[in-house]
Amino acid sequence: MTHTLPLPDFAHERVEVITGRRSGLFIAVALHSSVLGSALGGARLWTYPHWSDALGDALRLSAAMTLKNAAAGLDAGGGKSVIALPPGTTLDPDRRRAAFLDLGDAVESLHGLYRTAEDVGSTTDDMLVVSERTEHVVGLPDAVGGSGEPAGPTSLGVYESLRATLERVTGTADVEGRRITISGLGQVGSRLAVRLSAEGARLTVTDVNPAKRDLATELGAEWIAPGEEHLVPADVFVPAGIGGLLTDEVIDALDAKAVCGPANNPLADHSGAARLAGRGILYAPDFVVNAGGVIYLDLEAKHLGTRTEIMDRVGQIGDTVRRIFDEAEARGVTPLEAAEGLAAERLAAGGRQPALTH
Repeated sequence: MTHTLPLPDFAHERVEVITGRRSGLFIAVALHSSVLGSALGGARLWTYPHWSDALGDALRLSAAMTLKNAAAGLDAGGGKSVIALPPGTTLDPDRRRAAFLDLGDAVESLHGLYRTAEDVGSTTDDMLVVSERTEHVVGLPDAVGGSGEPAGPTSLGVYESLRATLERVTGTADVEGRRITISGLGQVGSRLAVRLSAEGARLTVTDVNPAKRDLATELGAEWIAPGEEHLVPADVFVPAGIGGLLTDEVIDALDAKAVCGPANNPLADHSGAARLAGRGILYAPDFVVNAGGVIYLDLEAKHLGTRTEIMDRVGQIGDTVRRIFDEAEARGVTPLEAAEGLAAERLAAGGRQPALTH
């Protein structure tokens, strides 16, 4: 499900928009900020009604990556790339390869100011194709000595964030017996569902792909039609699909104590954070909750610790969420405002200037 979202204020350092010379596809690479270092953000392959929707997605997602990387304490700026498929388009293997070669050329044109990685619709094997055209790519397959799939670290960070959220709204971080609704069973959502099921959570799940119902059956989870999941009573509602799910209408009908999930930009409008607060629903900011993958990719690429040490760092995301909840309560603001403040302070103290010298 694709939701139309408003464009963010344009504060980007640089945006490259091309028609891929091999694939003929619209490709956008958005560098939002390099204040803290070379930007890092994935490459999304998705179907959009119009090229302008794809550009808007790149702008929004890259701005969110600046917040995510800053709040996570990484020396990395924010960027994102998007390969847009016209409605009804299916890529054969040759054209898919062509698309990621084109992306590699676009990334290379930024001379190292932006590093790409896999994201929704792309894979580590696609990143291997990108690496034929640029060295500024992370998350290559394990088989070639890369860091591999980041969905596991992302899922761990979401799990620890969810425990911190449960602790705040129920008094305990224990998952057993808690009612949790997961909207989206992609790589992260499905991993989270498996873990929560094993720990005794009462799961309700949905996905726009009806084949995902098999996982629900396997886990003993309740399946609900897409678009109705927010009506199911839950301790925590987990948006784990495409952004923009939490419209004003959905928020007004949402039957949950809290929202905590990996979807990027789940709020259809920034004011949704206050709207949730007004209904007494706790919101764990997405760019903090879903930072596990980018923490893993950045630290792995820079060889800053063993994998065990890096995963320990990812596991500390739950503590960051707790601090944000404390800060929000102490200041009388939403958790989103508290998290944005944390990122803004880090950016202001970054001590670097945007590195657009090419």
